[in-house]
Amino acid sequence: MASATNSKSPRMSYRFLGNSGLLVSKLSLGSWMDVNDKYTADAWYDMMKIAFEHGINFFDNAEMYGAGLAEKNMGAAIKKGIAEGTWSRDDLVITTKIFFGPKDYTAKRGPNELSLSRKHIVEGTKASLKRLDLEYVDVIFCHRSDPYTPIEETVRAMNFVINQGWAFYWGTSQWSAAEIIEACEIADRLGLIRPIVEQTIYSIFERNKVDFEYVDLYKKYKLGLTTWSPLAFGTLTGKYSSGTPEGSRMENPLFQAATPDFAERVAKADNLKPLAEKLGISMVELALAWCVSNENVSTVMIGAKTPSQLEQNLKAIEALEKLTPEVKAEIDTLIPFVPELPKPDDAAMTRAEHLSFMNELFAFEVVLVSLRRTRGACDGPPLVDVATVLQKKLETITPIVSFLLEQSVGVIKNHHTDTPEGEANDESKKDK
Repeated sequence: MASATNSKSPRMSYRFLGNSGLLVSKLSLGSWMDVNDKYTADAWYDMMKIAFEHGINFFDNAEMYGAGLAEKNMGAAIKKGIAEGTWSRDDLVITTKIFFGPKDYTAKRGPNELSLSRKHIVEGTKASLKRLDLEYVDVIFCHRSDPYTPIEETVRAMNFVINQGWAFYWGTSQWSAAEIIEACEIADRLGLIRPIVEQTIYSIFERNKVDFEYVDLYKKYKLGLTTWSPLAFGTLTGKYSSGTPEGSRMENPLFQAATPDFAERVAKADNLKPLAEKLGISMVELALAWCVSNENVSTVMIGAKTPSQLEQNLKAIEALEKLTPEVKAEIDTLIPFVPELPKPDDAAMTRAEHLSFMNELFAFEVVLVSLRRTRGACDGPPLVDVATVLQKKLETITPIVSFLLEQSVGVIKNHHTDTPEGEANDESKKDK
């Protein structure tokens, strides 16, 4: 069997995945792919083999990646590696995520194909295992939160998956701190297994959840983190300084929509170039090593389109020793972090299209539930900010929900204004 490291690579080190006995490599390999990407199982095996030879043992997937093809490719690659003696199954930590279903993100889904209901969690897990051609995954994630499904139902369903032997641990992805706390409290009350890990976005540009929202959870629950997009959709590589290269992610409308401040980020990233040059490392190594240097992060997921790109990313482990407190302070000066109030995840409304007339009335309540879960409460000035978030959703959801949200924007702003008129509104309500 191949060694976990080779003479050309720095030695990988490992961290525990949250409050568990599972050790995972500080860098891990993600398998996100667009439905139009042309990856093959053999090409994916080559990538996994390079990663494994550099000490990576954590390989992430999801039912939605490549409309299910990413799981099929990974499953075939795992089998090939076992057959060739590259690894055994117990050498690998394989994860997948359930919520969106195995269809292209532009495709229309059935009413129960996208959720954290017991039905979709159980059926989705079985379907993922079939595509992976595995008896189990090591960790299964809830790919988003689902305000339409009671969290208790989700907690019970994930425990059912574990009890069936289909996974060893479960986690969340892009959940708010309030939602994670609720899930843990439910698990404790019912004597069930808590989520041990959250998979969230984290980079020099995206720090809010890891460095602000989740801070209390590290001590309270020993929450583990698997983080994604450490290069901020490529903006921290420096490759966009002179335009958008052909074939890059920013040619994809999905990533354009996810990065509305793209030009501003490119300009800020350029400020890091002199620092990287002074340290004798690339922008990529600097950005990745910065993420790994956070002790609260269990593993930083990297991606690559080619073996050479993967080799470049793996050099971040060697650069880690250069991320001194002084260097990190300089990065904070160049790209300051300003904490923000948590915002509801856009995926919260993705099931609204399937609601009937009466259920669309219920959808308005679901929005408020989502806000309560995200904020921890539904009162106070922060909801003025939420009103702005709701306004952005009006053109993307059904007319009745749109109308209800339109009304709620005005109600929220009037109720929580600091002006005398707002106070008068509050006083008048006492008389009614």
